[in-house]
Amino acid sequence: MSGLTTVLVTRPEREAGPWVQALQAEGVQAEAFPLIEIAPLDDAQALHAAWVQVPQCLAVMFVSANAVRFFMAAQPAGLEVQTCRAWATGPGTQAALLDSGWPSAQIDAPRPDAPQFDSEALWAVVAERVRTAQAKGPAQVLIVRGADAQGQMAGRDWLALQLQEAGLQVAQVVAYARQAPVLSSLQQARACQAVQDGSWWLFSSSEAAVHLQQACPALDVSRAQALATHPRIAERLRRMGWGCVHLVPAPLSLQAKSIKSLS
Repeated sequence: MSGLTTVLVTRPEREAGPWVQALQAEGVQAEAFPLIEIAPLDDAQALHAAWVQVPQCLAVMFVSANAVRFFMAAQPAGLEVQTCRAWATGPGTQAALLDSGWPSAQIDAPRPDAPQFDSEALWAVVAERVRTAQAKGPAQVLIVRGADAQGQMAGRDWLALQLQEAGLQVAQVVAYARQAPVLSSLQQARACQAVQDGSWWLFSSSEAAVHLQQACPALDVSRAQALATHPRIAERLRRMGWGCVHLVPAPLSLQAKSIKSLS
């Protein structure tokens, strides 16, 4: 990769800034271009009610650091989590749990050097614990996730299906909303430039690419370059017409090395 080539990080603003700084520290020229906006719920009644289930749960599974942040902000006074395990799909979510005060011994997550951070990687970690719990009697897992702009639960149900097939009860609750940002005229101009000048768009969610398409419907991505942190994201980008799509590792240090290897 040329030293002048820029990587546009499309994560939500709260995560994009630190990710840009980390990539820059690894020698990658990067800038933030958030394409997912995180917002609180208009009505958090269901979120508060979900906390009643926590002491009886085998585990609470968090799909992201934002799920942790908004769920823990709704924690009722005096209700502790020491008896319940927390499941995280990646190091960012795990770090958010630790920052929130969840006991480290009660957190299950893939190894920091795992090839992917997703439901499959988490299932490999917790499957035996699930089977043991199921053998002892009824058990429940609460999944905390986001919703799209229409209020529908966002994300895959793969892990929920695995848990149900294993005989566990699964409850799900929305903790925050994922929305498409409104791009300024300057941001739209930057997007048009970036699909033509050899910049790389870094996607950790295909939803960000959808939001880009919605904000700039005339944008021609047939010659644009994209980096995807998961095979499913890469496949979605190719279906959307992105001309050049490369799969990069999810861990940041490996991701930076992979990016720098591109020419």
